[in-house]
Amino acid sequence: MLQIQHSVSLKHFNTFGIDVNAKYFVEINRKEELQELFADPQWLQIPRLVLGGGSNMLLVNDFNGLVIRINIRGIEHRVNGDSAIVEAGGGEVWNDLVNFCVDHNLSGMENLSLIPGSVGASPIQNIGAYGVELKDVFESCEAFEIATNTFRNFGKSDCKFGYRDSVFKTELKGQYIITSVKFKLSLEPQLKLTYGAISEELANRGINTPTIKDVSKVVSAIRVSKLPDPTTIGNAGSFFKNPVIPVEKFALLKTIHPDVVNYPAGEGFIKLAAGWLIEQCGWKGKVVGNTGTWKNQALVLVNHGGATGEEVLAFSSQIIDSVYSKFGVLLEREVNIIGT
Repeated sequence: MLQIQHSVSLKHFNTFGIDVNAKYFVEINRKEELQELFADPQWLQIPRLVLGGGSNMLLVNDFNGLVIRINIRGIEHRVNGDSAIVEAGGGEVWNDLVNFCVDHNLSGMENLSLIPGSVGASPIQNIGAYGVELKDVFESCEAFEIATNTFRNFGKSDCKFGYRDSVFKTELKGQYIITSVKFKLSLEPQLKLTYGAISEELANRGINTPTIKDVSKVVSAIRVSKLPDPTTIGNAGSFFKNPVIPVEKFALLKTIHPDVVNYPAGEGFIKLAAGWLIEQCGWKGKVVGNTGTWKNQALVLVNHGGATGEEVLAFSSQIIDSVYSKFGVLLEREVNIIGT
């Protein structure tokens, strides 16, 4: 029998450590419990918030509705020739899944090591790092449709993946809850080493013929050196998306700022490093009240203790205005703002 709790603090359910309350709270450990939950029509008529690891959100106010924490676990895999299908429950910790794949010599996820969050949230955001995106290894996902109380499978094309985007953030937002995800990985490593400092760090370690485990360890080390541990200081990882601009606008920007950090982003577009833009505006390591940017990475906003969601949101707006004023580039928040 499902247990619906009342007036529950969400401080320990979001990596920012923002202390707000949920009017109602329920934990889902089996996908069938979603059908049981929504068989009661009262839960169809109030606001809902689905939580996995709580790593990609900023809670601004108390949530006057039902918070559903997905805790569906389990990882299975089957090998077929030189590839394998790995299926994981939506409540699995993302990095636990990456470690499982690396330990089983299944290649494709190693560049996504140490990204915070849950497996179920990964397709929503199309998470990515160091030249790899979730869509590169995504096979399909199973999702619960709230309106019909049924389950549906989504293939890659159904998800309409974009840069940190998917159909679950746009036209189907709030309509589905992802219960499990399948990934297609390779038994023959095709390492991606050119993005960021991966190849440099491998060289520093004297590794000339790296394995996927080597890449995973190096990516993890780089992330630890740049990003704060959410268990030590509240944060949601990268707060802003790296902006993508047309090559014409980039050419003009480069004449004014020749050292602007950039990456190719498909034909006709260039991706800029949001962290670099923010740093150039003097925000790196800056503390304002109880919030600020991380000392080693300006892209990360942190809770120094006692920060409210409103405080972090207002601080992020100052950064957006500052970058636009200096570079004419409008930053977009990557985290989901909840409760505005």
